[in-house]
Amino acid sequence: MKLLIDKELNSTDKILKPDFNSRTGRELLVFYLQTKFRQILSFDRKCENPVFIDVNSDFISRFSKRLINNPHKRLLVGITGESASGKSTICKEIKKIIEQFHMPVSVLSTDNYFNDISALIKKFGSFDNLRDNGYDVDAPTSFQLDTLTEDLKLLSEGTDVMIPMYLPNGTGVSVPHAQKISSQKIIVVEGIATMYEQVKDIFDVKIYVESDNSIRKDRFITRACEERNQSIENALKHWDYIAQAGEKYVKPFRSEADLVLNGNADLDYFSEILEYIHAITNNFQ
Repeated sequence: MKLLIDKELNSTDKILKPDFNSRTGRELLVFYLQTKFRQILSFDRKCENPVFIDVNSDFISRFSKRLINNPHKRLLVGITGESASGKSTICKEIKKIIEQFHMPVSVLSTDNYFNDISALIKKFGSFDNLRDNGYDVDAPTSFQLDTLTEDLKLLSEGTDVMIPMYLPNGTGVSVPHAQKISSQKIIVVEGIATMYEQVKDIFDVKIYVESDNSIRKDRFITRACEERNQSIENALKHWDYIAQAGEKYVKPFRSEADLVLNGNADLDYFSEILEYIHAITNNFQ
């Protein structure tokens, strides 16, 4: 992929920058991007550990029409996947590249839209007791989906928003209007709630991150024990819950995804793909 980047940057055979305000200019840009994206897919298929597992057959044509017909609307990218699939890691890598190239992108997590369950945790004594008594943490009803939908609509129209912040300290507290998210040209939204029925159709690009269950389990147990100080017994109990919840609430949306990404892909290689995308969208004569 580095060879493709260098070739793109050093090429003297470049197209004139199209006038994106004209439909003809946008059509030229879209044709150019289609060619380059197919080049990326062709290169990726030959890799031992590819990034792209699956691409929806109508994604390229549908996304092209969106760019041509509605160029001023912010681009919303939703990234979902079962717990410990690698979606947060991929988003961190995206954010790193964003900062490196000063790209106009905002990133937010739907985990901040969990309901405030602090009263329930106090009633049952702990989050674990609440879960063991049947509280379905990952169910759509456990999220502030109305607020999430409204915030995403405002962001897509160019309006900055103040989103809630769910405190990951076991208290179940959700602080309203706690974090400012700017409406940049591209808005990346990560979390299991991105593809829930009420929210999913707002996204222009739907991405599903997939990993083997054995790898997900190892990641989850390690994270629970080392980062969240859970006992191995409780970590395994919570894994049983999230594995079932993932099958029920998250995995059904895989078939609707525009892109299915490999959560086990090499992050350096993934970064190179992002660098190449940046190069081809900014390297005009």
